[in-house]
Amino acid sequence: MSKILIIDDENSIRRTLREILEYEKYQVEDAPTGMDGLQLAKDQEFDAILCDIKMPEMDGIETLEALKQITDCPVIMISGHGTIETAVEAIKKGAYDYISKPPDLNRLLITIKNALDKSKLVTETKALKKAVSKNNEMVGESAAMHEIRDMIQAVAPTTARVLINGENGTGKELVARQLHELSTRSHAPFIEVNCAAIPSELIESQLFGHEKGAFTSAIKQRKGDFELAHGGTLFLDEIGDMSLSAQAKVLRALQENKVTRVGGEKEINVDVRIIAATNKNLKEEIAQGRFREDLYHRISVIVIKVPPLRERADDIPLLVQHFMQLSCQKMGKALPHITGDALLELQQYQWTGNIRELHNAVERLVILGGNNIDQQTVKRFARPLND
Repeated sequence: MSKILIIDDENSIRRTLREILEYEKYQVEDAPTGMDGLQLAKDQEFDAILCDIKMPEMDGIETLEALKQITDCPVIMISGHGTIETAVEAIKKGAYDYISKPPDLNRLLITIKNALDKSKLVTETKALKKAVSKNNEMVGESAAMHEIRDMIQAVAPTTARVLINGENGTGKELVARQLHELSTRSHAPFIEVNCAAIPSELIESQLFGHEKGAFTSAIKQRKGDFELAHGGTLFLDEIGDMSLSAQAKVLRALQENKVTRVGGEKEINVDVRIIAATNKNLKEEIAQGRFREDLYHRISVIVIKVPPLRERADDIPLLVQHFMQLSCQKMGKALPHITGDALLELQQYQWTGNIRELHNAVERLVILGGNNIDQQTVKRFARPLND
């Protein structure tokens, strides 16, 4: 049942609104002053708030401003003395809507319904962001992890380009996402491109876009990832696998902050922060003629080395608990108990696939290991069943 707060100094208005809303099956609280309403909003969670504008001591606009500091709940302003200027001011201050007194019943109920829909959407978005954040959490208390976190904290607020180096499965993407989330660009897009997964003949279209008719299958114009990431972050994963021709165009884009779509002539201004990652030794690739040295110097202002799991075995118990919680939450299962011997067994394995391989192993243990995961269970199920 949705919960609504009414803030109005007129007892008759509060009583009338309460009767209407309770008849519509809403749970209602009311307050005679702005200060009382603020206190209720601090103590309880509401799905929508109705607030009068003309009140003694603390008027509705002041109350609205204070409410926006403590809650994301939509606030609907109501007044019998309002003007268009007052309504505009209320909306600018963050009000969801403005209704004149005496309120039209149908308009009031529709406005409340729409406000509740917005409130529900905000709540769901927060829950989704929290779940995504949990999935992207960097877990570990080893010295290497503390060093990486310190580096991220120092580098993220800057515009410096970052190269993340590490074996497959070590969590390079998590580092990139943390750099974006802690940057001033966190409100803008984070666009990821896996350079190893895109054929060399298509990578330029992927990055820079194309015009209609630029090639056989170009049936319509397409924006490239540089344009889509405008104002945000472009993550070039496995950049060591990018073709030399694409490298040349990326270098030009970084130098001039401009791109040209495949088959086009118009230069398009772009503002993106580049974060790149690779599992290759780019200096060796440069020596072999497979990577441009000038591009390397452009993207490696800051280099972050992500260690393999074998160099941070002390983090494995924390990672196991983290992955168990994620897996159980996803499957709707109770969290199993895992013994100290089982954790020690997992620490002694050589995880060639690093954290990604460990995550898969934990998921198998959650599915097949029962309610108590011991050393024998780990020996039986931690490795893929066909090994």
